Amino acid sequence: MDLVPALEEPPKQPLRQPLKSVLGPATAKVMAEHLGLHTVGDLLHHYPRRYEERGQLTHLADLPMDEHVTVVAQVADARLHAFASAKAPRGKGQRLEVTITDGSGRLQLVFFGNGVHKPHKELLPGTRAMFAGKVSVFNRRLQLAHPAYALLRGDGEEAVETWAGALIPIYPATAKLESWKIAKAVQTVLPSAQDALDPLPGNLREGRGLLPLPEALLKIHQPHTKADIADARTRLKWDEAFVLQVALARRRYADTQLPAVPRVPKPDGILAAFDDRLPFSLTEGQRKVSGEIFADLATDHPMHRLLQGEVGSGKTLVALRAMLAVVDAGGQAVMLAPTEVLAQQHHRSITEMMGELAEGGMLGGAEHATKVVLLTGSMGTAARRQALLDLVTGEAGLVIGTHALIEDKVQFHDLGLVVVDEQHRFGVEQRDALRGKGRQPPHLLVMTATPIPRTVAMTVFGDLETSVLDQLPAGRSPIASHVVPAADKPHFLSRAWERVREEVADGHQAYVVCPRIGDEEDDPKKASRKKSPEDEAEKRPPLAVLDVADDLGKGPLQGLRVEVLHGRMHPDDKDAVMRRFAAGETDVLVATTVIEVGVNVPNATVMVIMDADRFGVSQLHQLRGRVGRGSAPGLCLLVTEVPEATAARQRLGAVASTLDGFELSRIDLEQRREGDVLGQAQSGARSSLRVLAVIEDEEVIAEARQEATTVVAADPGLQRLPGLRTALDALLDEEREQYLEKG
Repeated sequence: MDLVPALEEPPKQPLRQPLKSVLGPATAKVMAEHLGLHTVGDLLHHYPRRYEERGQLTHLADLPMDEHVTVVAQVADARLHAFASAKAPRGKGQRLEVTITDGSGRLQLVFFGNGVHKPHKELLPGTRAMFAGKVSVFNRRLQLAHPAYALLRGDGEEAVETWAGALIPIYPATAKLESWKIAKAVQTVLPSAQDALDPLPGNLREGRGLLPLPEALLKIHQPHTKADIADARTRLKWDEAFVLQVALARRRYADTQLPAVPRVPKPDGILAAFDDRLPFSLTEGQRKVSGEIFADLATDHPMHRLLQGEVGSGKTLVALRAMLAVVDAGGQAVMLAPTEVLAQQHHRSITEMMGELAEGGMLGGAEHATKVVLLTGSMGTAARRQALLDLVTGEAGLVIGTHALIEDKVQFHDLGLVVVDEQHRFGVEQRDALRGKGRQPPHLLVMTATPIPRTVAMTVFGDLETSVLDQLPAGRSPIASHVVPAADKPHFLSRAWERVREEVADGHQAYVVCPRIGDEEDDPKKASRKKSPEDEAEKRPPLAVLDVADDLGKGPLQGLRVEVLHGRMHPDDKDAVMRRFAAGETDVLVATTVIEVGVNVPNATVMVIMDADRFGVSQLHQLRGRVGRGSAPGLCLLVTEVPEATAARQRLGAVASTLDGFELSRIDLEQRREGDVLGQAQSGARSSLRVLAVIEDEEVIAEARQEATTVVAADPGLQRLPGLRTALDALLDEEREQYLEKG
């Protein structure tokens, strides 16, 4: 199918007209500052969040606390109260209380002082209106104080015409800009929708039966039926999926045009020697993924591959084999870790796995040995100078380090492969700086420790080919997980500490994870903050590393060897703590999430996560993966004080019910905003996704990726698709363009 129409004239772009020239400077300023809307096109693509039907009232019982909401409801009662006021001691203050209803719930509106006169006249019982304000609680009742409102006059066609047809659009709004004001502004610019340039190639749109873009914009903002909304959303989802996938397809295409040095391992080199000394066989998945990586390394353009998989599936082993293949081919390989603790852990585990193969240049080193160098920001001057010398001479085949690796002073002899661990923790500029240190662009392998759904991989990491490790190595033990409701059943927490003692008595070790460090008293700003009344009333237990370690050492774990680990410790101290724990010299390690990724102590069998509801689903799954790494079964106890009938408890229940990281990642994504996920890919720029849901719309994303690949292969510069180029320009602001250019 020909997706590329004939060459067209450069189009006019009225949707790029600044809002201030259409709506006036005051309104435009508020829209820019509070909603990030600057042009007519921005406003047309600010879609309604939901719609209210004539005669249908909002469920007031579901209102979120402390959030700005818009509701459509009917006045049930309005009463004016007089009271003595400090500001008017001789006179009377006035308070207007208005109760609105949706037939199943009620909400109180409150107006004070001079603000009561207009609503007192207008908000009569039976009046229907839209109300906007911040939800708060007074005397244990939900209320909106001084809400903005707009009357829905008439019971027939007048209301329909005033509020854009049979369905009332409710827009994402702010305290400074109510939904109906946005709706009014949209009505002003809606005629411009006729000039919207269609980013979809005509044959693609017609072949899939999609609405033209101007018609879709009209129907999303001014629908007459629910079918109008569904048709418009289908079309607009395709726009978002296709334009983003074209951006990623262009990046993949550009990568294929770059030169790279092919890296083919010798049949009898260090990789073969390493495989021979492994005390276990590779899993089928590890062999398959290694094959994909080796095939990429052998090509004359840079590999760009994402390696993801379950916690404990052996991603580091696969990455190490790729690094050794590059050393075999005469190059150097770098592993970039997000923290010093993880860099030190990787260096320790890799040198242990390699044995004499990591002793290049030393007495006793094996025939094919290389040097494995650690480079971090906290190293002493002499050690750092030696490490830098080993890098520039090529003496070091393998280099493990933190962001210190990308400083200007660091030079390599022949950088062939960059492995980035936990990619989302590094900025675009950091990765680009490291990749620029090779003679030609080095091959790139990105590891993510968090399993991610296929559509997220296609969207967030869409410029990378993906390899998935979906099976655990033989010998990995199962991990039992349980929620410990400390508030409801305090004896459960006592039992948790008994279980820790039992594991230690059996010769094993334990982690206790806390959400904060506990040295906030060193910060005068934090020290001045009082505990909330809720915290005081609940007598919350200490949930910080330093406090919990102290309490455990004096109380339920008295007599055990308890140590602490957190991010503010000196790197040498952190490394010493981890070495003692790995050597079995410590029974219980009380830590922050610094141990979340990469820490491998097979003898640790139990983990207690304090205040587990404060962690995300994927983070809990990562933490849990630190136990059960040996032959003994693992146990993870999720301690929480939140009530059972809350979303947080349901989240913990989901983590306890399955060890499937991919399933948990779907749950995690469903509970978060889409932009949080895409922000990782787009340098924190505002999310381009407004109607596309990366979990629900898997089929659309997969098909858009195929179509985008076809279009870019036929016309890499998109010379014949001016509408698509315009949409890409809108998507790829300077920050995002930088992201896609640097990968």
